[in-house]
Amino acid sequence: MKPIWIVDDDQSIRFVLEKALAREDLPVRSFGNPRDVLAALDDDVPQVMVSDIRMPGGSGIDLLAKVKQRLPGLPVIVMTAYSDLDSAVSAFQGGAFEYLPKPFDVPKAVELIRRAVDESLREDVREERDKPVPEMLGQAPAMQDVFRAIGRLSQSVVTVLITGESGTGKELVAHALHKHSPRANGPFVAINTAAIPKDLLESELFGHERGAFTGAQTMRRGRFEQAEGGTLFLDEIGDMPFDLQTRLLRVLSDGQFYRVGGHQPLRSSVRVIAATHQNLEERVRQGSFREDLFHRLNVIRLRLPALRERREDIPMLARYFLAKSARELGVEPKRITDAALAVLARFDFPGNVRQLENLCHWLTVMAPAQAIEPKDLPPELHAALPADAAVAPAAPLVAAAPSASEVPASAGTTPTEIYAAAAPAGGEAASWPADLGREARALLEAGAPAVWDTLTRRFEAQLIRTALDITRGRRIDAAQKLGIGRNTITRKIQELDLDD
Repeated sequence: MKPIWIVDDDQSIRFVLEKALAREDLPVRSFGNPRDVLAALDDDVPQVMVSDIRMPGGSGIDLLAKVKQRLPGLPVIVMTAYSDLDSAVSAFQGGAFEYLPKPFDVPKAVELIRRAVDESLREDVREERDKPVPEMLGQAPAMQDVFRAIGRLSQSVVTVLITGESGTGKELVAHALHKHSPRANGPFVAINTAAIPKDLLESELFGHERGAFTGAQTMRRGRFEQAEGGTLFLDEIGDMPFDLQTRLLRVLSDGQFYRVGGHQPLRSSVRVIAATHQNLEERVRQGSFREDLFHRLNVIRLRLPALRERREDIPMLARYFLAKSARELGVEPKRITDAALAVLARFDFPGNVRQLENLCHWLTVMAPAQAIEPKDLPPELHAALPADAAVAPAAPLVAAAPSASEVPASAGTTPTEIYAAAAPAGGEAASWPADLGREARALLEAGAPAVWDTLTRRFEAQLIRTALDITRGRRIDAAQKLGIGRNTITRKIQELDLDD
């Protein structure tokens, strides 16, 4: 995620917000004047901007206008110690996300910034959804080689053989070769030779005359005639029956063919692009594929990389497919977190890009929230990860016995029972009331002053430290877990001197 920019000439305000946002694991970048902000925009972009109104060297309202001109979708929170109507009106007229009067409650400010971040992330997803649909995506070197090859072939109608595993996008490449060729105005006709029964494939390719066989009620044009003046894409050419390979070779050699049952030769002006996931050289050695046809098809060969060979493209492809699925289903596009993308990048995707697209469609329908986390990915994906790449929970800050929140508690379970269940295996079931009693007895018998206040402070401090440890320093979440208010936990942290 991009950083939150804090713009204020008051260093104490910047310090307080920096520290509060750091506890929320939000990246921050601070500025003391509008001039530095405008200069930084040349090299960086914020996720959210929080800006004071009155600063030396420029007005926050003027800064808001200039930033909005360059980044119209950026949420900007305007803050000021001068809470007057004119400032509020000017801020909202300038497109501010929200107006924050000083002095402000820090947890409330953080909550407001969180809302602005969520809005910004939704805006990022909308922009991704509304981008023009590209022909193909890929920044990996192997895909850039493919794009360069398509460019070099753009003025040619030479026969091309596309190889690669199933799901790598061979038909997309064939489409691109056709679109960027001199035959772009002609038809693009595709046929999967492995999906059509052998008895029907000849008629599909070359057509048939009326009465050529039982059921041939009328004359039918085949794919070669349909593709006249354009491109014929023969997918899974390695599965073509051997006798049909001879007929295909004849068309490629002299440009003539006969319909099934026909006696009049037909001329063909068609560019052929073939594709296969099989090793054609091996099939030639096995005698199941004609060597002369292989050489006729293998004029230019393009190999498409498997997705596991271009893992750096997975985040871009995942976001694109999520936006595409949202468009198709007419729903709000979902956002995938960096943690979930890291899991996807470790998966081998045996079904390649097609499998990733199907996964994103599944997530669009099945993921419970708008932000997709690792836990939202299907179980079979986690199960298929290598053992050393399995997604493990974050390591605790301090090695300890399981916390009560990690121990399943049935209805009616008492805190003492939960505490006992969390004790290390093999040890005695700990009882925190008994420990407290022993500590109180020792202090009381020793005549220590203010035992009540001493133990209460230690008890409250330990509760808050533990909750903050579990929530990784997020005070709002810690307060919710403890069942107290946000203002209460902030006050207690100050009273107990826990704000380190």
